[in-house]
Amino acid sequence: MTKRDYYEILGVSKSASADEIKKAYRQRALKYHPDRNPGDKEAEEKFKEAAEAYEVLSDPDKKQRYDQFGHAGLGGAGGFSGGGMNMEDIFSHFGDIFGSHFGGGFGGGFGQRGPRQSKGSDLRIRVKLNLEEMMNGASKKVKIKRFKRAEGVTYKTCPTCQGSGYQTKIANTILGRMQTTTPCSNCQGNGKIADHIPPGANNQGLNKVEETVEIKIPAGVREGIQLQVSGKGNDAPFDGIPGDLLVLIDEEEDKDLKRDGNNLHYDLYISIPEAILGTTKEIPAVNNKMRIKIEKGTQSGKVLRLKGQGLPSLNSYGSGDLFVHVNVWTPDKLSKEQENMFEKLMKDENFKPHPSKNEKSFFEKVKEMFS
Repeated sequence: MTKRDYYEILGVSKSASADEIKKAYRQRALKYHPDRNPGDKEAEEKFKEAAEAYEVLSDPDKKQRYDQFGHAGLGGAGGFSGGGMNMEDIFSHFGDIFGSHFGGGFGGGFGQRGPRQSKGSDLRIRVKLNLEEMMNGASKKVKIKRFKRAEGVTYKTCPTCQGSGYQTKIANTILGRMQTTTPCSNCQGNGKIADHIPPGANNQGLNKVEETVEIKIPAGVREGIQLQVSGKGNDAPFDGIPGDLLVLIDEEEDKDLKRDGNNLHYDLYISIPEAILGTTKEIPAVNNKMRIKIEKGTQSGKVLRLKGQGLPSLNSYGSGDLFVHVNVWTPDKLSKEQENMFEKLMKDENFKPHPSKNEKSFFEKVKEMFS
C-alpha cells in the first residue's frame, strides 16, 4: 500500500516551520481523537496517520532524510509503521504536546491512560556497500550484541504508583490548588518493577547476547542513508516492545568509477594513434564491462555520455548516466626514430591545431554533461 505524503497528511508545505507543523498536528489530533470519535475506525487511523507524520517531520534528522529520499529514506518503516506502535505509544510520545493544552479534556487526558508501554533502546551500526550492492540491492548478515529479557525474570506491580504508571501531585499556588500528573519516578511510567532477577542479568532483568541479523538493502541506497530494522534493538524490560536496529550506509570507494549522485564518472586514457585513427575500448560498468567506440580525431577532454548506465534512483525515478572522460595520453620518452617522425609531423598542416567553430569549450562541455 502506497503511503501518503506526510506534508499532505498535516496540510502544510515543505517550507513550514516547526511551530506550524506542531500546530497542524494538534488540530488534526483534536479532530480525529478517539474520544471525540468513539467507534470510528477511520478517525482512529487518521489520528495514527497524523501522529506518524508528526513523528518524522518534527525530528530534524528524519525530516531531512524524508525530504531527500521520501519514505524509502526512513528504511521503509518511517515513523510508527512496522515498529509495533499503538495508541498508548502515541499518547505517551506526544503527551508533551497535548498535556499543557488539553490535559483532562478527553477521558482523563492524553497522558493518563494507564501505564505506558515501554520500548527498548535502538542500536546503531554501519554497513559498507560497494557500487554493485548500491545499484542492485543486497542482503547482509551482521552480528550484533543486544539486550534481551533473561529467562525466568519476573516483575511486580510498582508500589509507588500502584501500577498506574503515573504520580499525581497537588500544589498550592496563588491561583489555587493545582494538580499535576507525571510518569512515576520509580518505574518510569511502566507500572512495574523487576521482582526476580536471574543471575547475570542487569537490574531490569536483561542479558546481553550476540545475535546474527539479516539486513535487506534496497537498490539505490546512498552513503548517509539510514535504514531501520524493526524490533532488532534492545529488548524493553517488563512487557514492552524491543527497539530498532538503525543501519547507517557507508560507501566503499570504487577503484575505477567515481560517483556523483546517481551519475558515474570514468577516466579513459587512449594513445595518440588511437585518438587519430579511432578505436574501440572496453570500460568498466557497475555490473559488467562495456565496449565503446572512439571516433577518428577524438580530442582529449571529450566526454561520452552513456545514458542510464549510472545508479538507480532510490524512489525508482530512473537511473543516472555514466560519463566517460577521454584523455589522450602523451608519452614522455621517445626513441630517436619516433622523435624524427614527430618533428616531420609538426611541419605538416594536418597536425597543426585547427579547432572548428563546432569545437566546444571546457565550460560548454561541463554544462552539456549535466544538462
